Amino acid sequence: MHESADSPSAGRDEEQAAGPDGGGARDAREEELDRLRREVRDLRGKLLAHPLISHAQGILQERYLLPDAQTAFELLKRSSQRHNLKLRTLASGVVSVPRPDDERGPWFPSRKGRTPPALRFLPGHRPDKVNRSTVLKRVLHQALACTDAEMGDLQSAEPSAGLRMEHHYGLSQEFRDFFALVDADNTSCSQAARHQERVMADIATDPVFTEPAREMILSVGSRTAHSMPMVAASGRTVGVFSLHLPRRKQALTRPQAAALDGMAAQAGRWLEWHERTVLLDALEDVHRAGTALRATRARRLPD
Repeated sequence: MHESADSPSAGRDEEQAAGPDGGGARDAREEELDRLRREVRDLRGKLLAHPLISHAQGILQERYLLPDAQTAFELLKRSSQRHNLKLRTLASGVVSVPRPDDERGPWFPSRKGRTPPALRFLPGHRPDKVNRSTVLKRVLHQALACTDAEMGDLQSAEPSAGLRMEHHYGLSQEFRDFFALVDADNTSCSQAARHQERVMADIATDPVFTEPAREMILSVGSRTAHSMPMVAASGRTVGVFSLHLPRRKQALTRPQAAALDGMAAQAGRWLEWHERTVLLDALEDVHRAGTALRATRARRLPD
């Protein structure tokens, strides 16, 4: 005869499995909480990226006469995987790069190969082979190590959105949610991006911050922020990384400032190269596949 799951002896068995202090049950609860937190983070990320990807899907659907949004999504997905790009990055390119002049020919007919700039802060990696995410993570890691800062973040500049957080260290989930996308000129990072110069901000007193932004930054223990723009060779800001320090008016030393400025300049040049080579390769790939789908669909449609 089998015992029911809620019988007294079944309960005793569960207690014994958990151990005398209930450690097994607590471990199971912690694992479940971790799983739920990961799901929530994934959902937040998808919600932030969804409007941009949907916009790109609509553009591709119209351009290549695709039957539905799912077909457009598959075009983006295949190319992003082939070229090791985030789907959001590729979607941003579809939205922001001018459409092909000739819908039947290549998207970028006169494009020539470019030599990638050196990445001295990433020894042992070929600059034409390294992954974009690896470069950005290394920038933030090196900046933290250089200054002994325990908190920092890195944002990429998206023409259609603003500054989008890509990497972070030591910051709360609430902070990351609040500053996931910065589209106004009310933080030290937005000031650095706009003026293309390193910005030092006293969190408690600097008027650049809105009060909600100030309270959020103070809540993580940051009292001084240093924001460094990553500027491309063409003069365009392509991203910003920021360090958060625990004391008010905590300045950088000259060697620290020089090291961060040099790394920001290298990263800015490399990110522009990546946009003008790897991203355009991926867009050309989307265009070829989309053109082929349009031609196939045209042959199948009745006259």
